[in-house]
Amino acid sequence: MPLLSDPGHQELVDFLSKAANELPSPEAIVIVSAHWEETIPTITAGASPPLFYDYYGFPDEAYQIGYPAPGNPDLAKTIAELLGSAGIKARLDDERGFDHGMFVPLKLMYPNADIPCVQLSLVRGLDPALHVRMGRALSPLRNENILLVGSGMSYHNLREFFTPDGLTEERNQDFHDWLVGTCTGVDLKPTEREAQLIDWTSAPYARFCHPRAEHLVPLHVCYGIATGDGASVDRAAAKEVFAGEVMERRVTALLWD
Repeated sequence: MPLLSDPGHQELVDFLSKAANELPSPEAIVIVSAHWEETIPTITAGASPPLFYDYYGFPDEAYQIGYPAPGNPDLAKTIAELLGSAGIKARLDDERGFDHGMFVPLKLMYPNADIPCVQLSLVRGLDPALHVRMGRALSPLRNENILLVGSGMSYHNLREFFTPDGLTEERNQDFHDWLVGTCTGVDLKPTEREAQLIDWTSAPYARFCHPRAEHLVPLHVCYGIATGDGASVDRAAAKEVFAGEVMERRVTALLWD
């Protein structure tokens, strides 16, 4: 919908279209997408992955979107090795294409599609602690010129997007405030922040805003990457770089430097 000029996504489109200007130009991009779950972490390893149109019921032009970014088999192998060294068995997949959790934001951020990309799956069960561990295992990538993106959404109750009740806005706001406060609060110790993120279902209206966790746990991977080498309190705190609405729901984008 962001690529089909949907007015409910315009604030997000405006943000993503300018986001790359605020970041160093990366040599490669790793995407953790909400739209790919496997029994173990799985990494796209093809040199030229096709696009995987993992949606249905949209206009024909939604299936003609192009984003011919190259893959990066060497980086995929490095990711698998880092996960393995942390005791997390991983798998390379040289056939799977990029899903819309990758090509929608990147087409807006890097429209030339000339930066090599690798996509990392979530793990079925969506255990937040495991996804923090996955991120922590990948923290050595911070020493490289690599952009690591958690592609999900801070609010993702599809039914309530289209059939809201009178309390939807209040519940959305309460969870939004908790999430932003947990990720950005400089007074939180890293251990406190991590405990709150892992126990996210105790947050106000957590399961209302996320009936399933697949759109939230990419954030846990990013948090793990940011804190994998004993990060200071300052670095463990993210910055909120987008606070706006998607289809009249409060959403956020968070950045760990």
